[in-house]
Amino acid sequence: MPDRPLLHAPCPMPHAPCPMPKLRIFLVEDDELFRLGLSTRLQRESGLEVVAEAEDGETAVELTNQYLPDVVLLDVGLPGIGGIEACRQIKQRHPNIAVLVLTSHSQKSLIERLIEAGAQGYCLKGIAAETLVLAIRSVAAGASWWDKAATAEIRAAFAESEPAVSKPAQTPENQLTKREQEILALVAQGKSNQEIAQQLYIAPGTVRVHVHAILQKLEVRDRTQAAVLALQKGLIDSEIMAQ
Repeated sequence: MPDRPLLHAPCPMPHAPCPMPKLRIFLVEDDELFRLGLSTRLQRESGLEVVAEAEDGETAVELTNQYLPDVVLLDVGLPGIGGIEACRQIKQRHPNIAVLVLTSHSQKSLIERLIEAGAQGYCLKGIAAETLVLAIRSVAAGASWWDKAATAEIRAAFAESEPAVSKPAQTPENQLTKREQEILALVAQGKSNQEIAQQLYIAPGTVRVHVHAILQKLEVRDRTQAAVLALQKGLIDSEIMAQ
């Protein structure tokens, strides 16, 4: 069975261009005034639609099951089970639904817990509306999105995990080629396949092949898990991280 039902009828005129379906957003935020302002701003954006709102973790999980949105825009400091547990339950039940975290907190421990819970992205409150919209579109397209503070924490964690003398990993745990390490480093920075292709001067299709190989070798389900595993085990050469 597909993860979400068909919500858009076929175009009535086969020779006429059909409008692109809107991205369906589920907004979860316990601050009523902030939620209202954010919902109003997103509804003004072409191609976006806020289909539901919630103010606690349990309702977030329940309404995600009901509405099957494209993106859950989720605050961390929620009443009830909280944002992190809500994220974990949503991703366990619906791995193809993107979760973008929007919060005022930026501690390293929080970022690590969000990645482990399966969040595709993280933005600090106060972000420019245009940047938030770009983040929503990015995670809906399958990319990761981390704000500058979170990216700095991820890079710092990579640096802390590197040995004093850099050498390519030859242990059985790491069978990644140099190119795969380069791509994994960019994945950990939240780059999309298109951005990675442009930076490495290769075709997007080649990036997809490498990403698939990385997931197979690391025995993980998605890009976020691959980045977490690489962070934990130091699978990327420090010379590559320094580039």
